[in-house]
Amino acid sequence: MNTLIQTFLSGTWGTLSLFGVTLIGCLIGGTLLAAMRVSPIPVLRGASAAYVNVVRNTPLTLVMFFCVFGLPYLDIRFGSTAAMNSFVLANIALIAYTSCFVAETLRSGIATVPVGQAEAARAIGLSFTQVLSFIVLPQAFRTVLPPLGSVIIAMLKNTSIASAFNNRELISAMRGAIEVRGDIVIPLLLATALVYLALALVIGRVFDLLERKLVILR
Repeated sequence: MNTLIQTFLSGTWGTLSLFGVTLIGCLIGGTLLAAMRVSPIPVLRGASAAYVNVVRNTPLTLVMFFCVFGLPYLDIRFGSTAAMNSFVLANIALIAYTSCFVAETLRSGIATVPVGQAEAARAIGLSFTQVLSFIVLPQAFRTVLPPLGSVIIAMLKNTSIASAFNNRELISAMRGAIEVRGDIVIPLLLATALVYLALALVIGRVFDLLERKLVILR
């Protein structure tokens, strides 16, 4: 029993590691993509729109395949060990994919900010970057907290795909536990589901608290 608990703790830590890195990366990437989508420069708008439309409509498994197998084929590797390389490549795939959904969510928030505020900021001499950074994006983030929380919870569950690409996380831990104790498959499946449920509920609770404190009702 202690071995099974250690296996699940190791898998949970792997899932949390993937989640933490991907969360930071997709928030940064999604913000940049959203800023490009509303940029006054046509090339940036076109590049962002093309990237979002292509990657968002591509299955995550295919994106993961490209990163895990395609990048090493191009001699792009990270870390000195196979485990570290797989971890980084899986994060790249998750960030590349989830950033599209963050960008579209944030873009909908940008659309709710009154145009007059941006025009007033430009009238007093602020640049586009300053208007976006100090006026528009802070309000956009606060407006889209509820849907952004749903995107983040979906991203947590998407980390399970990394188990198929030599990453240690909850699903791979579950498979390892089933190989050792094939007589308790149902309890192991339920335990894995409960861990995901607990993590999702924690994230949902965090976003509920943020929403109560920060959300802007329009």
